[in-house]
Amino acid sequence: MATSLTLDEASAGWRAVESCLTDEIRQGRLLPGERLPPEPALMARFAIGRHSVRRAVAALEARGLVLTRHGSGTYVRPAPVLDYRLSERTRFSRNLLDQGREPSGALIRAEARPAPEAAAEALGRPPGAPAWNVVRLSLADGVPVNLSDAWYPADRFPGMLEDWLSGRGASAVLAAHGVPDYLRLWSAVLTRLPGEEEAARLDQSAAQPVLVVRKVDADPSGNPVAYSETAWAGERVQLLIDNADPPRGAPRPGQGEIPDVAR
Repeated sequence: MATSLTLDEASAGWRAVESCLTDEIRQGRLLPGERLPPEPALMARFAIGRHSVRRAVAALEARGLVLTRHGSGTYVRPAPVLDYRLSERTRFSRNLLDQGREPSGALIRAEARPAPEAAAEALGRPPGAPAWNVVRLSLADGVPVNLSDAWYPADRFPGMLEDWLSGRGASAVLAAHGVPDYLRLWSAVLTRLPGEEEAARLDQSAAQPVLVVRKVDADPSGNPVAYSETAWAGERVQLLIDNADPPRGAPRPGQGEIPDVAR
């Protein structure tokens, strides 16, 4: 059970609340994934106002001890962090299954759109060329871990949109269009704050950075088949890079503008 502060400790305000909750998290009295009591309960327990409670929780979140899920509450940061390996043949489902995690996904939208500069360059098409834009949310054990914004050349894959709308995954869709195997030509990793839609989809605070992986996949002959930018929930994922040489002649990341994941 959680302990109560004395009157002297309570008078110290939000710093005492932060200190007490920190101790409870580190001592295992508040477990990873456990929801913190709601604001009225914390106000009553520590005999402080709403502003002080919110300040204490914000301090815990800034230190990475808790996370706020929109419309749900504040939770002790879950563990373990997902180790996601980036390699020549990275596959989301296999990555998770190898760690005993349950992969799942949801299609957010799939539509025909002109390819923006970065995607067109990566796919070897002129800017504005017809493309399929597919945005998907991926989850590990039911918890959102990434939001992917992918582009596929429409001239190579006519009719692909129907397969995406049927709910199939990337490997299955590409196999249905003559690409049973594909390789990652290159990956580039950066970090930034999420947009509003990204934060909401990933169920995280807008103040918590995301890891963004830009990549190009190609068929075994080296012809690009997909360009994507994936925003990963930085508090839940650790990216591991395989120390392997890239395929000979593989193109390098271009300097085109990065299209927004959230629109």
